[in-house]
Amino acid sequence: MKIICVGRNYAKHIEELQNERPVEPVVFLKPDTSILPKNMPFFIPDFSNDIHHEVEILVRINRVGKYIESRFAHKYYEEIGLGIDFTARDVQAQLKEKGLPWEKAKAFDGSAVIGNFVNKNDFSSLNSINFELTNNGNSVQKGNTAEMLWKIDDIIAYVSQYFTLKIGDIIFTGTPEGVAKVNTNDVLEGFIEGKQMFKINVK
Repeated sequence: MKIICVGRNYAKHIEELQNERPVEPVVFLKPDTSILPKNMPFFIPDFSNDIHHEVEILVRINRVGKYIESRFAHKYYEEIGLGIDFTARDVQAQLKEKGLPWEKAKAFDGSAVIGNFVNKNDFSSLNSINFELTNNGNSVQKGNTAEMLWKIDDIIAYVSQYFTLKIGDIIFTGTPEGVAKVNTNDVLEGFIEGKQMFKINVK
């Protein structure tokens, strides 16, 4: 399986990092080794002094597809989840300055938290899902899928032009504003519509 991530999909997050607003989705990949094993803490890697949390709505693909049209994209997933795209912001800044790929900052071991999934039919609208990340009990990121520049079905259609989607592939759909550094002993909890989807200890 592969992890496909979309960057810069929330306007306020683009503003907080002072990035340029893209005219099409920004896409990058994470390998399966980036997945943080269930019930394991997240260990801050030695190569970074500025690891940021980025909470994101996830979609798990349930059938093989290529060149999928947006109007048919809903047939390719049944579940919505929540996760974290951990980012070594200092490393990313260095790579961006040199015009280099982001993988060292985004795809390192343990950088992808994949929480629980729920059936998409549990939501009245996939374009209005509230989600939140707390750090030590304090709300640090809040978002709603209505704020996405590209909606879930549009993302699936776009990425399927470049990558054949396979059963089990997971798409990270972008993060809202509020990204910030994590520290040792932080406890990160993610929620969709008030329901806890993951809890991560930082070491």
